[in-house]
Amino acid sequence: MCGIVGYIGKRDVAPLLLEGLQRLEYRGYDSAGIVITNKTAAGKPGTLKMVKAKGRVRELEARVPKRFAGTTGIAHTRWATHGAPSDENAHPHLDAENKVAVVHNGIIDNASELRDRLTADGVVFLSETDTEVLTHLIARAQADTLEEKVREALRSVEGTYGIAVLHADFNDRIVVARNGSPVVLGIGEKEMFVASDVAALVAHTRQVVTLDDGEMATLKADDFRTYTTEGSTTTATPTTVEWEAESYDMGGHDTYMHKEISEQADAVDRVLRGRIDDRFSTVHLGGLNLDAREARGVRRIKILGCGTSYHAGQIGAQLIEELARIPADAEPASEFRYRNPVVDPDTLYVAVSQSGETYDVLAAVQELKRKGARVLGVVNVVGSAIAREADGGTYVHAGPEVCVVSTKCFTNTVVAFALLALHLGRIRDLSVADGKRIIDGLRRLPEQISEILAGEDEIKRLAAEYADAKSMMFIGRVRGYPVAREASLKLKEVSYIHAEAYPASELKHGPLALIEPAMPTVAIVPDDELLEKNRAAMEEIKARSGRILAVAHQVQEKADHTIVVPKNENELDPILMGIPLQLFAYHTALAMGRDIDKPRNLAKSVTVE
Repeated sequence: MCGIVGYIGKRDVAPLLLEGLQRLEYRGYDSAGIVITNKTAAGKPGTLKMVKAKGRVRELEARVPKRFAGTTGIAHTRWATHGAPSDENAHPHLDAENKVAVVHNGIIDNASELRDRLTADGVVFLSETDTEVLTHLIARAQADTLEEKVREALRSVEGTYGIAVLHADFNDRIVVARNGSPVVLGIGEKEMFVASDVAALVAHTRQVVTLDDGEMATLKADDFRTYTTEGSTTTATPTTVEWEAESYDMGGHDTYMHKEISEQADAVDRVLRGRIDDRFSTVHLGGLNLDAREARGVRRIKILGCGTSYHAGQIGAQLIEELARIPADAEPASEFRYRNPVVDPDTLYVAVSQSGETYDVLAAVQELKRKGARVLGVVNVVGSAIAREADGGTYVHAGPEVCVVSTKCFTNTVVAFALLALHLGRIRDLSVADGKRIIDGLRRLPEQISEILAGEDEIKRLAAEYADAKSMMFIGRVRGYPVAREASLKLKEVSYIHAEAYPASELKHGPLALIEPAMPTVAIVPDDELLEKNRAAMEEIKARSGRILAVAHQVQEKADHTIVVPKNENELDPILMGIPLQLFAYHTALAMGRDIDKPRNLAKSVTVE
């Protein structure tokens, strides 16, 4: 959600921090700020200089004075949790003596209690944020070093955090800490970086260290060290980031969303590459850490995700049931972790997250691990928290996804589930012939995706016809229902049109009351064994004067308009049927003048509850 950037070295720090904040704008935010200091002679305190602004990074940049020189600093983009967006609530936050500066991602659960205690001790708060509490705790700590001051303050804190701390009296270092919110160190040549996302680092270094929960680090210009919040030393081995800075650029497109939709044929080719085994009509997924005997012992599969990842998990559960004949279902991780679920030793749990840092999913993984469950991760970001916590898993290899609204990662995640389902199916009872049939279908996907994208102009025209709708219904049956849910979410996220998704069979149990000419329906109508059932649902809508946009494999007579998509295997059709509706949401939002890459109130990586 929020973004952190920090630097210590010899270069002028303000331009570096502002550039880093710009690379993190996609995460979602409402204000931004920067604080810098200069390294002084040994033993002499420095001074902290700060600028903050409600709004975009460009508004912060306009406020930065021309003479704002320094070689050490931290910066932040905030997504409001405690207190409305304002200059005062923007990060960084300083203590009363302007000696301590803190930027923070996450939520301090006991902030109200700590604020009351500090207020009673005479502290005057300048913001409504939970983060300012942490600033004052660090400033009032009696320890001799900055590391010990931060550690002492964190002992009082309950909740999640990724923090970076500057102190005027210790201006040769930045101290950072993580608990539930990402912190990544960037290793440079006699300079060090810190960020909440590698996107802010790759323009300067591809050597990174990702902190674990309960871990801290001290960054100096020429070295770094990591240790636990209890003080014991940890071993940090840098890894190389797979993607270069250019991967995070728009590449000639007007928006990241359009760029990422257009990349899906290549992205799907990437997730398939090197994994297909034609000899045995199966796939290789070496990272699962699940041998054939263990796979045959699985009695149920539970998939956990949030938002788009949850919808991908719903399609994944259907694929697993159809191909592997293992009972499977998907559930929002945000609900699962709070309902005291029964954890069955014969159940395999699969955690899904684009970022690999989604807090509700990560917390569910940690609770499952505590109870002895086996957990696989299906994530996009290599080395992310969920990838490290899980017993095994698979990367979806979608590449960097910058737009808040997920498109290519959704598609690649579903393809990854198709690979998992095929792998499990061939271990169990799926025939060689069916395995070959699915592999042939998977191989056709990139070309079919390109064919869908080539029809963008027609989808754009249709979007303009429906952009005046105040509300829309999305329906699908069995394989089509998760597609309808994801398409409904896409339209809501990026256009702000109210949309609801229902199983087509549920229309007659209530939602038909909403149908009228002003309420269009998008119907997912694959050419499968349920085709006539779906046509009957469209008959019900037309009988009530409803407008219908169908997504189908052939023109539907009862629909006012049809987006025709190429036919694949029945099990894989949902992968293709969602793509034109991504373009439909995009062009609807474009026609309405929305800020497509930064939809209001949303953030890319949700690292708070």
